[in-house]
Amino acid sequence: MDKTVSSADEAVSDIRDGATLMAGGFGLCGIPENLIAALHRRGVKDLSIISNNCGIDGKGLGLLLDAGQVKKITASYVGENKAFERLFLDGTLDVELCPQGTLAERIRAGGAGIPAFYTATGYGTKVAEGKETRVWDGRNTVLETALVADFAFVKAWKGDRFGNLVYRKTTQNFNPMMATAARITIAEVEHLVEPGALDPDQIHTPGIYVKRIVAGSRYEKAIEQRTTRKRVP
Repeated sequence: MDKTVSSADEAVSDIRDGATLMAGGFGLCGIPENLIAALHRRGVKDLSIISNNCGIDGKGLGLLLDAGQVKKITASYVGENKAFERLFLDGTLDVELCPQGTLAERIRAGGAGIPAFYTATGYGTKVAEGKETRVWDGRNTVLETALVADFAFVKAWKGDRFGNLVYRKTTQNFNPMMATAARITIAEVEHLVEPGALDPDQIHTPGIYVKRIVAGSRYEKAIEQRTTRKRVP
């Protein structure tokens, strides 16, 4: 089944106010730039975002945050975004901070149909407040619930028209597990190829998880912090 759509704007055309959205990537690496920009243009509001972070000011998910389109963010790292800090301190943004490994596992569990799991991470801290705790094999643990979403935006290096995806290097952070944990997964790829062009043994996300696929364009691939040194003569 050909799952391609003509543009990122078409791919996000049915996302409504109040939707829950997972967005893959790590920092600004491996993020679905075109899909985020299209959602920004669409102007939907009251979004609940699940992502490792919320981009930086004016970049990545920061576009949605700056435009007042985000109601809640579930993330593990938020230190690069001044708008995030301002909205959080003003009390206008609902924030759920989650240890990074726990966040990844909550998403993976959601995709696997596992409603909850116990982990030692966060026990005895504010993360565990109000949650069920239990001792397993002598270790104190806290019960964490799975995460699922209405939509997932994922970014892949290559994908075919059937939705099979191949990620490149660190872009495998969060993208593969999010692809399994949403009702509708939308993938953008740098290279859209014909079915059969991908080595089956190298496919990271099978097309069964992907509902729509679009070829991305004009990637900025911004860097949060660039550190350089002078050339030695």
